[in-house]
Amino acid sequence: MTDHMHSAQITTVNTLIATLADSITGYEDAAANIEGHNDLQQLFRKRAEERRGVVDDLRTEVRRLGGDPEDGGTFLGKVHQRFLDLKAAIAGRDEKAIVDEVERGEDYLKEKFETALKSGYLSSEVRAAVERANQSVRSGHDQVSALKHKLEA
Repeated sequence: MTDHMHSAQITTVNTLIATLADSITGYEDAAANIEGHNDLQQLFRKRAEERRGVVDDLRTEVRRLGGDPEDGGTFLGKVHQRFLDLKAAIAGRDEKAIVDEVERGEDYLKEKFETALKSGYLSSEVRAAVERANQSVRSGHDQVSALKHKLEA
């Protein structure tokens, strides 16, 4: 593996870590601010906790590759905008608006993982770690999407 490919793998995984860290913050904010909906609070807290485990696993992978793992979120570009939108929804404490913004964040996260998996330069070990993390992303996306559609019905 070339140094460039090795470095690209570390950068890719660190980008995914940062984006996942943003999703943890989003879930925590949503749980803390959706009043009167204990079931949603529990769901959002559970997702945040699950994502912490996924982040820990990806940080281990970066260390295995000899890199320094990302230790925070991105707050760049679209990710930052998603969470600004979430904060606005939270300010209004509107259940549907909060779920809509969480789903938008999940859509973005799902896209980031799909892009990484299609990149073609992940080694089999790194690809396996990203695929394991992607299981949480797909599950979270699907669960929030179903919740959104239920609220729309």
